Amino acid sequence: MARTRKPQKPKQPRRPGRPSLYSLDLCELAAKHYAQGATDVEVADALGIHVATLYRWQHEHPEFREAARVAKEAADDRVERSLYHVAVGYSYDTVRILQHNGKPVVVPYREHVPPDAKAAAFWLKNRQPEKWRDRIEHAGPNGGPIQAAVRVVFEKPADA
Repeated sequence: MARTRKPQKPKQPRRPGRPSLYSLDLCELAAKHYAQGATDVEVADALGIHVATLYRWQHEHPEFREAARVAKEAADDRVERSLYHVAVGYSYDTVRILQHNGKPVVVPYREHVPPDAKAAAFWLKNRQPEKWRDRIEHAGPNGGPIQAAVRVVFEKPADA
């Protein structure tokens, strides 16, 4: 007698391993860390995950990827504004606490931070590289490239 096989149920695809820890709360926490200038490795450490998991979440969850992008841009914008202020100089209000006849006296005044030439040069080189780059290109006759013929001669020393 021939054996007949039982019809098999279609198998549901299974994902091996434990369920993902991803949640929208972790997405918001990651965005806060990115907004404060944290790197991917630092964010992964703060979330208690491996950096590969962080990258996988960015790939699999568009909302996570977008939150990270927006938060990183906010941090970059803040640094850009700070660099600009250092490059052009800025002033701020502060106080100095002095003592007069044994009693503290608070004296408000305006502090000025002068422009920083290195910050200005960095800003200009990045914002207008065609005008401010360090590399100088030399041109030959008629504005073309410089061409030079080099001839190397090896001579035996007289002692040999």
